[in-house]
Amino acid sequence: MTRSTVAVWVLAAGALAIPHPRAAERAVAVTFDDLPAPPAGVVANDVASLRDVTGKLLDAVRRHGVPAVGFVNEGKLFVEGAGPDDVEGRTGLLRMWLDAGLELGNHSYSHCDLNRTPLEEFEADVIRGEKVTRSLLAAKKRTLRYFRHPFLHVGLDLQKRHALEAFLSARGYVVAPVTVDDDDFVYAAVYADARRRGDMATAARIGDDYLRYMDEVFRFFENVSRRVTGREIRHVLLLHVNALNADRFGALAEALASRGYRFVPLAEALEDDAYRLPDRFVGVPGNSWLNHWEVTVGRKPVPTPGPPEWVKKAYGALQH
Repeated sequence: MTRSTVAVWVLAAGALAIPHPRAAERAVAVTFDDLPAPPAGVVANDVASLRDVTGKLLDAVRRHGVPAVGFVNEGKLFVEGAGPDDVEGRTGLLRMWLDAGLELGNHSYSHCDLNRTPLEEFEADVIRGEKVTRSLLAAKKRTLRYFRHPFLHVGLDLQKRHALEAFLSARGYVVAPVTVDDDDFVYAAVYADARRRGDMATAARIGDDYLRYMDEVFRFFENVSRRVTGREIRHVLLLHVNALNADRFGALAEALASRGYRFVPLAEALEDDAYRLPDRFVGVPGNSWLNHWEVTVGRKPVPTPGPPEWVKKAYGALQH
């Protein structure tokens, strides 16, 4: 980057003006959390069922040319009472991602919450959560380079946040931010429950409304991006591995393409100068980094759009 394109942050018309060397464009990096899969979001948690979900999702990802990153909770490889064959089968699900030419990142071993977990304990969970993933990547002559905070919680105070960031950097990690946050996990739990019960009409209704909702989410964060930075930045989208995305990600990718998005690697998205904006956010809600930047300059937090009441009511019933 030349000196003329170095980002300088100033307040201009209520937005943070960020010089950028490239013309405005819509681009998004797609990331999936909770690999191999969160049990609540799949119809069944056995290896064969998860292999089917993973295969469908990766097929849609490949067909649409999406250079996705999957963030792993290695604790999900070890099911209580299961034998070594089960562990190997679940590990094979991660190999499917690498065989598809995609990337894996660390999402901690147990999906622990930095806002609630002592720093030393959290750091130990990060290390515990990289053993298998590092080995799988090394077999492909690749390295583990991204970390995603569970719950997108970065800590309740800056001292703890910065201490973890220094720890991660020392281990070779880049923090993977999120700008397009959403409640796909809410839809996914209701969808998986309907599929388990054989209620395909409800599953179809959930799937259709999920696509409508994601269009709403993107329109929302496009507007927030323009308000915060004066333009639309290269976004980072957070999704989860689940039966809903296995069945509907292809349609979602097509909808994003129709909005003018191209799918880019996470590294390319992070080249956007927006990700160098001052960020002193701590606490809750732990959602979009656009929220981080707004709070840092003294504005109110930006809540992520939620599903309609009928979806939230169905999700709430599952939690009870």
